[in-house]
Amino acid sequence: MIPEFTDLPGAPWPVLPEGIHHASLSVVAARFASNARRRHLFSGLVRAARDLAEAGCKRLFLDGSFVTDKPWPDDYDACWDPCGVDRQLMDPVFSNFADRRAAQKAKFSGEFFPSTNRADAAGRPFVDFFQIEKFSGLQKGIVLIDLTNDPMLYPRVAP
Repeated sequence: MIPEFTDLPGAPWPVLPEGIHHASLSVVAARFASNARRRHLFSGLVRAARDLAEAGCKRLFLDGSFVTDKPWPDDYDACWDPCGVDRQLMDPVFSNFADRRAAQKAKFSGEFFPSTNRADAAGRPFVDFFQIEKFSGLQKGIVLIDLTNDPMLYPRVAP
Protein backbone atom coordinates (compact mmCIF):
# COMPACT_ATOMS: atom_id res chain seq x y z
CA MET A 1 0.00 0.00 0.00
CA ILE A 2 1.17 3.50 -0.78
CA PRO A 3 0.62 5.88 2.16
CA GLU A 4 -0.94 9.33 1.95
CA PHE A 5 1.25 12.31 1.12
CA THR A 6 2.89 14.38 3.79
CA ASP A 7 4.05 17.99 3.82
CA LEU A 8 7.76 18.71 4.22
CA PRO A 9 8.96 22.20 5.16
CA GLY A 10 10.54 23.72 2.06
CA ALA A 11 9.09 21.19 -0.40
CA PRO A 12 6.90 22.76 -3.12
CA TRP A 13 4.25 20.01 -2.91
CA PRO A 14 3.39 17.09 -0.62
CA VAL A 15 5.53 13.94 -0.93
CA LEU A 16 5.41 10.33 0.20
CA PRO A 17 6.45 9.78 3.81
CA GLU A 18 9.97 8.51 4.43
CA GLY A 19 10.66 4.94 3.38
CA ILE A 20 10.44 2.52 0.50
CA HIS A 21 6.81 1.72 -0.25
CA HIS A 22 6.05 -1.52 -2.13
CA ALA A 23 3.42 -1.42 -4.87
CA SER A 24 2.40 -3.22 -8.03
CA LEU A 25 2.08 -1.35 -11.30
CA SER A 26 -1.71 -1.45 -10.99
CA VAL A 27 -1.50 0.20 -7.56
CA VAL A 28 0.87 2.83 -9.00
CA ALA A 29 -1.64 3.45 -11.81
CA ALA A 30 -4.57 3.78 -9.42
CA ARG A 31 -2.68 6.18 -7.17
CA PHE A 32 -0.65 8.31 -9.56
CA ALA A 33 -2.06 8.04 -13.14
CA SER A 34 -4.89 10.45 -12.33
CA ASN A 35 -4.95 12.72 -15.40
CA ALA A 36 -3.96 12.61 -19.07
CA ARG A 37 -0.37 13.72 -18.44
CA ARG A 38 0.12 11.23 -15.62
CA ARG A 39 -1.41 8.41 -17.69
CA HIS A 40 1.01 9.22 -20.52
CA LEU A 41 3.96 9.05 -18.11
CA PHE A 42 2.64 5.81 -16.64
CA SER A 43 2.39 4.16 -20.05
CA GLY A 44 6.09 4.93 -20.63
CA LEU A 45 6.92 3.51 -17.21
CA VAL A 46 5.12 0.25 -18.04
CA ARG A 47 6.98 -0.10 -21.37
CA ALA A 48 10.31 0.50 -19.62
CA ALA A 49 9.44 -1.90 -16.79
CA ARG A 50 8.61 -4.61 -19.33
CA ASP A 51 11.93 -4.06 -21.13
CA LEU A 52 13.87 -4.17 -17.87
CA ALA A 53 12.03 -7.27 -16.66
CA GLU A 54 12.80 -9.06 -19.94
CA ALA A 55 16.49 -8.37 -19.29
CA GLY A 56 16.22 -9.95 -15.83
CA CYS A 57 15.62 -6.87 -13.68
CA LYS A 58 13.69 -7.76 -10.56
CA ARG A 59 13.19 -4.39 -8.85
CA LEU A 60 12.42 -0.87 -10.03
CA PHE A 61 12.41 2.15 -7.70
CA LEU A 62 10.12 5.01 -8.73
CA ASP A 63 10.75 8.64 -7.79
CA GLY A 64 10.37 12.16 -9.07
CA SER A 65 7.44 14.54 -9.11
CA PHE A 66 5.29 11.71 -10.52
CA VAL A 67 5.13 10.22 -7.01
CA THR A 68 4.27 13.55 -5.37
CA ASP A 69 1.13 15.63 -5.30
CA LYS A 70 2.38 17.83 -8.18
CA PRO A 71 -0.60 17.97 -10.56
CA TRP A 72 1.32 17.96 -13.89
CA PRO A 73 4.75 16.32 -13.48
CA ASP A 74 7.25 16.76 -16.31
CA ASP A 75 8.50 13.18 -16.09
CA TYR A 76 9.42 10.52 -13.54
CA ASP A 77 12.74 9.26 -12.28
CA ALA A 78 13.50 5.61 -11.73
CA CYS A 79 16.41 3.43 -10.77
CA TRP A 80 16.65 -0.27 -11.43
CA ASP A 81 18.41 -3.00 -9.48
CA PRO A 82 21.24 -4.35 -11.66
CA CYS A 83 21.48 -7.65 -9.75
CA GLY A 84 20.77 -10.48 -12.21
CA VAL A 85 20.32 -8.21 -15.22
CA ASP A 86 21.72 -9.43 -18.53
CA ARG A 87 22.92 -6.18 -20.06
CA GLN A 88 23.11 -7.85 -23.48
CA LEU A 89 19.31 -8.07 -23.37
CA MET A 90 18.80 -4.46 -22.30
CA ASP A 91 17.70 -1.71 -24.62
CA PRO A 92 20.83 0.47 -25.10
CA VAL A 93 18.77 3.55 -24.21
CA PHE A 94 19.06 2.57 -20.52
CA SER A 95 22.81 3.24 -20.77
CA ASN A 96 22.45 6.50 -22.68
CA PHE A 97 22.79 9.42 -20.27
CA ALA A 98 23.69 12.01 -22.94
CA ASP A 99 21.91 15.35 -23.20
CA ARG A 100 20.22 14.99 -19.78
CA ARG A 101 18.86 11.51 -20.70
CA ALA A 102 16.99 12.87 -23.73
CA ALA A 103 16.78 9.47 -25.47
CA GLN A 104 15.32 7.84 -22.33
CA LYS A 105 12.76 10.62 -21.98
CA ALA A 106 11.85 10.42 -25.68
CA LYS A 107 11.29 6.66 -25.52
CA PHE A 108 9.84 6.19 -22.02
CA SER A 109 8.92 9.71 -20.78
CA GLY A 110 11.24 9.23 -17.79
CA GLU A 111 14.83 8.81 -16.67
CA PHE A 112 16.52 5.57 -15.55
CA PHE A 113 19.68 4.87 -13.56
CA PRO A 114 21.20 1.72 -12.09
CA SER A 115 20.21 1.85 -8.40
CA THR A 116 23.76 1.16 -7.21
CA ASN A 117 25.46 3.89 -9.28
CA ARG A 118 26.74 7.00 -7.51
CA ALA A 119 24.23 9.81 -7.82
CA ASP A 120 26.07 12.70 -6.20
CA ALA A 121 29.42 13.98 -4.97
CA ALA A 122 28.78 12.40 -1.57
CA GLY A 123 28.79 8.98 -3.25
CA ARG A 124 25.19 8.10 -2.45
CA PRO A 125 23.71 5.43 -4.73
CA PHE A 126 20.58 6.44 -6.63
CA VAL A 127 18.30 4.34 -4.42
CA ASP A 128 19.39 6.46 -1.42
CA PHE A 129 19.68 9.75 -3.31
CA PHE A 130 16.08 9.42 -4.50
CA GLN A 131 14.92 9.36 -0.87
CA ILE A 132 16.06 12.96 -0.33
CA GLU A 133 13.65 15.74 -1.25
CA LYS A 134 15.72 18.09 -3.43
CA PHE A 135 14.37 21.44 -2.21
CA SER A 136 14.40 20.75 1.55
CA GLY A 137 17.11 18.10 1.87
CA LEU A 138 14.74 16.10 4.08
CA GLN A 139 13.95 12.39 3.82
CA LYS A 140 10.99 11.33 1.69
CA GLY A 141 9.56 8.14 0.28
CA ILE A 142 9.89 6.31 -3.02
CA VAL A 143 8.00 3.37 -4.53
CA LEU A 144 9.44 -0.11 -5.10
CA ILE A 145 7.89 -2.19 -7.87
CA ASP A 146 8.63 -5.93 -7.93
CA LEU A 147 9.04 -6.81 -11.60
CA THR A 148 9.25 -10.58 -11.11
CA ASN A 149 5.54 -11.32 -11.30
CA ASP A 150 3.63 -8.07 -11.75
CA PRO A 151 0.31 -8.83 -13.47
CA MET A 152 0.66 -5.84 -15.81
CA LEU A 153 3.91 -7.32 -17.15
CA TYR A 154 2.88 -10.96 -17.08
CA PRO A 155 -0.85 -11.11 -17.83
CA ARG A 156 -2.57 -14.36 -17.06
CA VAL A 157 -4.94 -15.90 -19.57
CA ALA A 158 -8.16 -17.19 -18.05
CA PRO A 159 -8.98 -20.83 -18.83
